[in-house]
Amino acid sequence: MAGVNKVILVGNLGKDPEVRHLEGGVSVAHFTLATNDYYKDKQGNRVERTEWHNISAWRGLADMADKYLKKGQQVYIEGKLRTRQYQDKDQQTRYITEIIADEISMLGGRPQGAAGDANAPAAAEPQQSFRQEPEMDQLPF
Repeated sequence: MAGVNKVILVGNLGKDPEVRHLEGGVSVAHFTLATNDYYKDKQGNRVERTEWHNISAWRGLADMADKYLKKGQQVYIEGKLRTRQYQDKDQQTRYITEIIADEISMLGGRPQGAAGDANAPAAAEPQQSFRQEPEMDQLPF
């Protein structure tokens, strides 16, 4: 039986997506997503802990992210966990864990500070969802 690698997150964008266009016209968007967790400490005080996630979106999802997503906006992300390694400027091997998005849904209203942004979705608009279609070489059969 094959394993399962599935991540579901709901959080707020930490920055606008940074989009690059690779050879062959393939787009990739990178952004961070903050999720918050709450617990009570020994004194009974409510404590908030923020976890930051690195998100990558490819092809059509990258183009959608570039067009619609803005810092502060609440989104639903569904994807898979991927860890990769690279060499830093000092030739040290570094590792990064990121979520490769398969689906992105915009939640809530306008992002914070975007009241005058004509490209931001209005609060009264329905939720929009975008899904990455698998490439032919990624199909399981």
